[in-house]
Amino acid sequence: MANPIYFSTQPLLPIQPQTTGISRQAAQTARTKSGDFDAMLSAAKERVLFSAHAQARMQERGIELSEESLRKLDTAVSDLGKKGARESLVYMDGTAFVVSVPNRTVITAMDGRNQENIITNIDSAAIL
Repeated sequence: MANPIYFSTQPLLPIQPQTTGISRQAAQTARTKSGDFDAMLSAAKERVLFSAHAQARMQERGIELSEESLRKLDTAVSDLGKKGARESLVYMDGTAFVVSVPNRTVITAMDGRNQENIITNIDSAAIL
């Protein structure tokens, strides 16, 4: 008859590294870097993205945005999101942007020189 196998009922615990001054400093640096990454990630989530179609329209129409204009657009999209908007028109400095608010993405952009000034499928507008 084979000998039975017995398992220890004591749980295995992870080995804790000794906390010397160097390892404490490394852990603190890692947390700081992680905090920086978290801040950068949340900032990136707040930025408005531009679809390929919007980028092409902006390039062919010569529409350029400054950092100040991008901040205004970001703020407007955030405010529209708080109000429950889904597809919005944001009119700023003579340029109209159609934005998917939940996706924080500019779908298209047009200026006053466009022949077709009809915009459909929007549920809200912001004039800056």
